[in-house]
Amino acid sequence: MKFEVKIGDITRLPVDAIVNAANSGLCGGGGVDGAIHRAAGPGLLAECETISRMKGGCPAGEAVITGGYNLPAKHVIHTVGPVWHGGSQGEPALLANCYRNSMKLAADRGLRSIAFPNVSTGVYGYPKGKAAEVVRRFFDQYNPSSPSVNLVIFCCFDEENYRLYTRLFADEVFG
Repeated sequence: MKFEVKIGDITRLPVDAIVNAANSGLCGGGGVDGAIHRAAGPGLLAECETISRMKGGCPAGEAVITGGYNLPAKHVIHTVGPVWHGGSQGEPALLANCYRNSMKLAADRGLRSIAFPNVSTGVYGYPKGKAAEVVRRFFDQYNPSSPSVNLVIFCCFDEENYRLYTRLFADEVFG
């Protein structure tokens, strides 16, 4: 599996799936979530509303997949990251589950490339360094049953996350 670290706008990446740091209602919001919904157009919100009604939302650590609509990405995988409460309420496990469940959805659909934002490090307050370490540990241990995904991009919105991910994935970064 190849890893790339980029800084910029995840909504512009031509990959099989981008991951949305969603809220539990899947209804769009601020940050990455709002940017993805704006770029994808109203079809994304309509599909998310249907999923939310059927499933009752999406709890932290879980993920659902939709079409990409007006995005260059074919799909959007929506995952709900944990809100940081000091690390004692299962936040690391929930964050790892965001990546696990997103990768599982991608693999189940035979997708080859996926781009992740820095899940939970915005308004949910997860410390950036701690989140990056959870992601590194997850991928160190990741052993898919069907390894279709061969490119993982970490699309960072800010310099701090970009430096953290570049350092943690230095041996495997090619982008």
